[in-house]
Amino acid sequence: MNNFIIRTIKENELDDLIRLIEEHTAYEKAAYDSTGKKERLHVQLFQSKSQLKCWVVEIDGKLKGFCTYTIDYSTWDAANFLYMDCLYLCEDTRGMGIGSEIIRKLKEIAQENDCVNLQWQTPVFNQPAIDFYKKNGAASKDKVRFTLTIKA
Repeated sequence: MNNFIIRTIKENELDDLIRLIEEHTAYEKAAYDSTGKKERLHVQLFQSKSQLKCWVVEIDGKLKGFCTYTIDYSTWDAANFLYMDCLYLCEDTRGMGIGSEIIRKLKEIAQENDCVNLQWQTPVFNQPAIDFYKKNGAASKDKVRFTLTIKA
């Protein structure tokens, strides 16, 4: 097994992140448009008060995955929660324990920020991810997610 490093993304790695995001959207059978994403992500990831955080997974000097998250507020719980927006690992790195280590690290961040829980979503057809999350102690809630496009 290769050694892996989970760490904060660096500014010069945005092209690799964009590539991984494109792979992620293809894996989830979603449309993808890279227009302006690098510039907008640069602003959000590297300004001092950014809400968006990004970790990358490095193996043998190459980026092989990423995780993004924010700390948000739950009206229902009247408390903070950690929202994992994306977790993606290249196919050749799955099953190496990287995802479980990311979940463990997210739990630590959530505890440090007085979060009551971690939340995320995955497509209903992504059975490997569903099984992985359940193996890591998560429970699902059936909801339908809606998206209302504001800007074309």
